[in-house]
Amino acid sequence: MTIEEAQQVVDEWIKTKGVRYFNELTNMAMLTEEVGELARIIARTYGEQSFKESDKNRDLGDEMADVLWVLICLANQTGVNLTDALKKNLEKKNSRDSTRHLENEKLRK
Repeated sequence: MTIEEAQQVVDEWIKTKGVRYFNELTNMAMLTEEVGELARIIARTYGEQSFKESDKNRDLGDEMADVLWVLICLANQTGVNLTDALKKNLEKKNSRDSTRHLENEKLRK
């Protein structure tokens, strides 16, 4: 599925099953919440924190998809084409940061 297709699928789901988009502020709060849930799994899987019983059946991919879903909702309701935005962002990174990481001594350790 392309990013554009994902934006269309989410929009169709919202319009047919979700009634309407939550407002932008609510979706921003929801995005923050979903990122927190993702961070919790990352911290326990790759960091030094231990899992609580309630964390053990969480799925990393599912949590990432929750983040993506809400991000797509925000893009749709604010008129952002994520495909175009990502292309533009990559162009910026390629022009601004094309040698920055290669020249970073800290990354060579």
